[in-house]
Amino acid sequence: MSKTIISVQGLAIAVLHRNQQDYLSLTDIARFRNAQEPFAVINNWMRSRSTIEFLGLWEKLCNPDFKPLEFERFKNEAGSNYFVLSPQRWIESTQAIGITSKSGRYGGTYAHRDIAFEFASWISSEFKLYLIVEFQRLKDDENDRLKLGWSLQRTLAKINYRIHTDAIKETLIPVTVSQKQAAFIYADEADLLNVALFGQTAKQWRDAHPDAESNIRDHAPLEQLVVLTNLESLNSVLIRQGLPQPERLLKLNEIAITQMRTLLSASSVKRLK
Repeated sequence: MSKTIISVQGLAIAVLHRNQQDYLSLTDIARFRNAQEPFAVINNWMRSRSTIEFLGLWEKLCNPDFKPLEFERFKNEAGSNYFVLSPQRWIESTQAIGITSKSGRYGGTYAHRDIAFEFASWISSEFKLYLIVEFQRLKDDENDRLKLGWSLQRTLAKINYRIHTDAIKETLIPVTVSQKQAAFIYADEADLLNVALFGQTAKQWRDAHPDAESNIRDHAPLEQLVVLTNLESLNSVLIRQGLPQPERLLKLNEIAITQMRTLLSASSVKRLK
C-alpha cells in the first residue's frame, strides 16, 4: 500500500493505492464543505437514498461478498427522518469494499475513485472537475515514471549483456570458429538466461506470440529486467569459473526465483510503480 497527496484548489487530498486500485480520502474531500466536521458531511451524504442505491450498485458489480439483504434494508430506510448511516456501519453490515474506514498510518475514510468522484459531485460539481483533473495528472506522472524506470532497466540489461558476451567470447569461443558458429554460441547462452528467468527460449516465446513485436525481453516487466541484469553479471562470472552450462542453468534459475520473490514483495518496487 502506498499513499500520495494531490492538491485540489488548495486542499490536500490523500490517495491510497491498494490491491491495484486507487482510493481517495472522503475525509479530505469533505473538508471542502466543512473543515471542522468532515465526518458529518460524509454521514449526511450517506443518508440519501440515491447515495445508498449508487453504493449498492457499485458493490454488486465489484464485490462478490456483498450482502444484498442488508443493502435493501438500508435502501428502504434511507431518506426517513430517523435514518442515520456511517461508513463504519455500512461496511460492517454489508461487507462493502468500496469504502474503507480505519485508524492508523493510513487511517481515515477512503473510497474507491468511482465512489469518491460521486461524493465530490455531491459536494460541488466544480470541485469534482478539479479533482478529476488533478487525479489524472497523478496517474499520468506515475505512468511516465514507470516507463522511465522500465527504459532505464532495459538499457542496463543491454549494457550488462555486453559484459556477458565478452565472457562468452573469452572463455567459450575458440579463436578458429566462424562468425556463424560464434553467433550460435552467443544465442545459446542468451537462451540459457531466458530459460532460467522466463522458463522458455526466445524461439518458444515467438512461437507462442506470433503477432508480438520485438522479443521476450522487450515485453518483460520491470522486476524481470532487474533480475535479468543480475543474471547476466552472474553468468559471466560462472562462465569464467568454468562451470558447465547445465550447472549454470540450475544455479541461475534458483537465483532468479529467489530474486523475483524478493522484488515482488519489496515495498521499494511497489513505490516505484
